Order: sequence, then structure tokens, then C-alpha cells
Amino acid sequence: MSVDGTGVTTAASWVLAAPGVGGGAGVPFRELLLVGLSAAAITYLITSAVRVVAIRAGAVAVPRARDVHVIPTPRLGGLGMFAGIVAAVALAANLPALNRGFAYTNDIGAVIAAGAVIVIVGAIDDRWGLDALTKFVGQLTAAGVMVVMGVSWIQIPVPFGGIGTVVLDPFQSGLLTVAITVTTINAVNFIDGLDGLAAGLGLIAASAICLFALGLLADRGGDVSYYPPALISVALAGACLGFLPHNFSPARIFMGDSGAMLIGLMLAAAATSASGRIAVYAYGPADVVTLLLPLILVAAIIFVPLLDMLMAIVRRTRAGVGFYTPDKMHLHHRLLELGHSQRRVAVIIYLWVGVLAFSAAASTVFPMSVVAPVFAGGLVVAMLATMAPRLSRRFAELRTAHHGPVAGSRRTD
Repeated sequence: MSVDGTGVTTAASWVLAAPGVGGGAGVPFRELLLVGLSAAAITYLITSAVRVVAIRAGAVAVPRARDVHVIPTPRLGGLGMFAGIVAAVALAANLPALNRGFAYTNDIGAVIAAGAVIVIVGAIDDRWGLDALTKFVGQLTAAGVMVVMGVSWIQIPVPFGGIGTVVLDPFQSGLLTVAITVTTINAVNFIDGLDGLAAGLGLIAASAICLFALGLLADRGGDVSYYPPALISVALAGACLGFLPHNFSPARIFMGDSGAMLIGLMLAAAATSASGRIAVYAYGPADVVTLLLPLILVAAIIFVPLLDMLMAIVRRTRAGVGFYTPDKMHLHHRLLELGHSQRRVAVIIYLWVGVLAFSAAASTVFPMSVVAPVFAGGLVVAMLATMAPRLSRRFAELRTAHHGPVAGSRRTD
């Protein structure tokens, strides 16, 4: 993206590249919006049918001691999400403004194939249950399919030491891609323990990646080779949006591992696809943020769930049990203990991930002098929202101490 004299991307340059503004090359915003809305509509409609199938097939989550839900709830929601994504991609392939994006790269086909693998593995786990090792092998297989079909990190920008860009050989590229993909899959899957949480995070994260991909498209004159990350992310965002009405508290269906692992896979795939479209010769080593943004976005997206996962591993290891042993001390459990409702817990985690992800994506659209204070303000708001119940109780205690017991209360001492 264009940079000003300080090496910072300017918002004006991105806006002027938009269609109909300043004579810039066209970017298919309306078509991408149509793809996202189609994914949302198809997912919403098909999920109702999936719920019936899940109940009849016995794919039902019976409440356990560590669970938050209190009534048996069907799973397999990932099937509806995947159907919405496939339908949206099929629509994109038949839109004149978008179908050229399928001619120069196999990224979208690779993501659909890998997504099918991970959804099948997740659906089997949702219905019959899989041990951790078998599920891990399934995740490796899905990531491997993506790599074999051409979606991988081919270079890593190094902004210090005058190194520039490290070009990876096929083995290094595949290993890094598989590691990032499997980590993202497990981070999203790990935090999927509350109504609407994973779907909301998927919507936020995919929207942030889409913002970055649209910036690439606008800055490079609508080059069709930049379409895949935009299509992947907008289809995922639409599927998550369409699933949320079924899943937000109180949930009528869970996405299960079939959905949570699909979200993780596609987030990693969208960022990986975007990384392959950025070259130092196109942007210059001064635009460090743009060159590193796919990695920054992955880190921002999975920071909260990954932190939860790492804390659980440390906690369980110190307790002398296996790191895979379930407990009721995840981040959302702790927020519930603070006094938040299920809906408020989901919104608070949305807020944290949104601040991180959109701040990272916005850094390629707006100068850091604008992004930094907004990011800091977002962190303050997120912290205050997180601690609101405790602050409210503390305020009530101070008011009681200052004014005495409220009128009508009876002393028991």
C-alpha cells in the first residue's frame, strides 16, 4: 500500500484506489458483499435442517460438569457453515467480476478441499468422539492438503539486520504453514465453550482479514491475483454471521468441532493466501507493517484463545494431569465467575479480539498516528468492560461505607 514520507500507509491513498473515487481501478466490493451475504443466508437456512439431522443422528451435547449449557443441544453446526461457504464460492466462480480470481491460482479450491477434510473429521468427533491424537492427525492431514495444493507461506519478511525477505524452500514452507494452521485450528477450537463465542470471533477475525485483502486489491489496481484472500475471508465471515442467530445464547445448535476447526483452518488459509500476494519489490522494505501484516493478523486473531490454551496447559501440568484433561477454568469460565452473563462474556471476548484484529488490519489503511490512540482507547474500554462487575461491587461497598446501610435494611449485629 502506498506510504507517505515516513513510511506509513495513508488512508487517502486507499480511498482514492476505490472504484469511482479519484479514477482508481475497480475493486468488486458489491460482488464480494453479495458473496458474503449469500454465505450468511445459505448457512442460516441449512443450519435449521442440520439441527434436525443432528438430533436424529444422536449428535447431541449432553451437559457435563465443566459445560456451561444446561440442556442437551445438537451439534454438527459446522456442516451448515461449510455448505454456506461452498455455495458462496460457487456463486463467486460464476460472477464475471470475480471468476477471474479462480483462473490464476488454486488457493480457493485448496481451501475448500482442506475444509472438507477438517469438517469430516470434526463431524465424526461431534457424533462419535475422537481421541486427541486422531483428531490431531486429521488436522495435520487437512493442513497438508492445503499445502500440497499450493497454499503456503513462501516468504517471511525480516525488517531488521538488512536481511529483507527470507524465501522458504518447499519443506520449510510446508512446515511453517502446517504449524500455523494447526495452531490456529486448536486455538479456535479451544475457546469454543460458550454460546456464540467461536462464531463471533470467526466473524470478527475474517472481517479484519477481508479489510486487509481489500486494501491489497485497491492498492494493486484490482489485480485478480489478490482475490483469493478476499473471497476466503468474506465467505467465512458470511458463514459465521449466518450461524450466529442459531448459536447465540441460548444456543439451539452448537457448531461442534466440525465448525470450530473449520473456522481455524479458513482463518489460517486466508492469512496464508494473503502472505503470498505481498512482495518487497511491490511495497519496499520501509513498509514493514504491510509486509508483516499476515503474521501480525494471525497473532492478533489467536492471541486471546492461544493465551487461554497456554494457561490451561500450564495449569494442568502444574496440577500433575495431562494437558488435554478438561476443566472448568477457561477464560470464559473466569469471566462468568466475575459476574458476567453468558452473552456479556461473549461480547467482551469479541471486544478484545476485535480491538487486536481490527487495529492490526487498520494499520495498513490509516497512519499509525491514528491507529495507536484508537488501539489504546479500545484496550481501556475492553479492560473496563471486563472488570465492570468487580468495579460495580467495589463502588457499592464504598457507597455503603460512606452513607451507611440503605433505608429499610435490618441490622443483625
